[in-house]
Amino acid sequence: MEKPTVTVTDQPPPYSAAVPGAPPQPQPAGAPYPPPPPGYTPYGAAPPNTTYLPNYGATTVIIPPQIIAVNACPACRVGILEDDFTCLGILCAIFFFPLGILCCLALKNRRCSNCGAIFG
Repeated sequence: MEKPTVTVTDQPPPYSAAVPGAPPQPQPAGAPYPPPPPGYTPYGAAPPNTTYLPNYGATTVIIPPQIIAVNACPACRVGILEDDFTCLGILCAIFFFPLGILCCLALKNRRCSNCGAIFG
C-alpha cells in the first residue's frame, strides 16, 4: 500500500494587513491609536493612562460572634463533657465527710462522651 503524498499550495494570509509579505511596523510611543474597523462608531476619546483607585467611602466590617456551646468538647466539637470523679476525690468524700465533699468536687475531671478526651 502506498501512502498518498499531500502538497500544500495554499498559503495562509500574512499577519500584516498593510502589505503582504512585509514585516509589521511598530508604532512609536505616544502614537495615536490605529483607526477603528469599518462600521465601528467610536464613543469618544480614549481615557488617559492614569491609575484609578476607587474610593468606596467608609466600609463597615461585621464580625459574627463565635458560637460557644456549653459542655461541648473543644477537641472533637461533637461530644458532651461529663463529670468524672477521681478515686482520690471519692475516698476523701467518704473518710473526711463534711470537708471531703469539697475535695471530691475539686478533684473531678471532665471526659468527652465522643472521643474520650480528659480535661482537668
